[in-house]
Amino acid sequence: MRYEMMLPHQIRAAIAANTPVILPLGVLEYHGEHMAVGMDTLAVTCALDILEKEADIVILPPFYYGAASYAVEPPEGTGSVQVDSTVLHPFARELFNGLLRVGFRNIHAFIHHQTENFATGMPTDLAFKFGARQAIFAMLEKTRGEGWWGNRDMADYYARQAGGEDPFNWIKIHPLMTRETMGEYPFDHAGEGETSLMLAMCPDAVDMERISDERWYTESARNASAETGARGRDLILAHMRRALGLPPRA
Repeated sequence: MRYEMMLPHQIRAAIAANTPVILPLGVLEYHGEHMAVGMDTLAVTCALDILEKEADIVILPPFYYGAASYAVEPPEGTGSVQVDSTVLHPFARELFNGLLRVGFRNIHAFIHHQTENFATGMPTDLAFKFGARQAIFAMLEKTRGEGWWGNRDMADYYARQAGGEDPFNWIKIHPLMTRETMGEYPFDHAGEGETSLMLAMCPDAVDMERISDERWYTESARNASAETGARGRDLILAHMRRALGLPPRA
């Protein structure tokens, strides 16, 4: 279900069923001359297009305006749009505040941009992680009052955490590709791995005839294929199903 198309009774049903609510999170960034600037976000949205056909999920409108940075190329004529993380953080906090107020308690965001060191974090995912934590704390204090954690009712907090009932699981931020996935599939920027993903998932975002050897990070794109991309797509989907608590595909 696309959130913007849902009627109120459908939203209430999703809340009651604790249906996963998913934010596709990304950037607009130069990916060589041969690939669309929305690649990082398109990888997420195209994967969700597939999952939407398999299971009940709520998909929020994608957010493209993350901190792309100008580390790859300056923006003039290349298309990268950089929004500083100091701006992203309050936006993320208020977005998650709003989703919690609606009643959702099973919120996820998936991001592909700069996730090779996800445990450490990079500007976009860190801004949304911090915003999520602040929103959760604010909701807990609003609904349970100050001192909620120290209340006698929380004496079994750690047991609840082990059982998956931790309120800090209300919002989770995930990389689109895990460390395990990166061990089985090429992880790069606009090279063979990402170009193959787009050939398999969004071929209109690629023009193989425009691959240039002028930039080192696009040289391997000539080896890209839809077959390789399909392997990466399947690894990504398997990870997303696990993260969302969906049944694996046979």
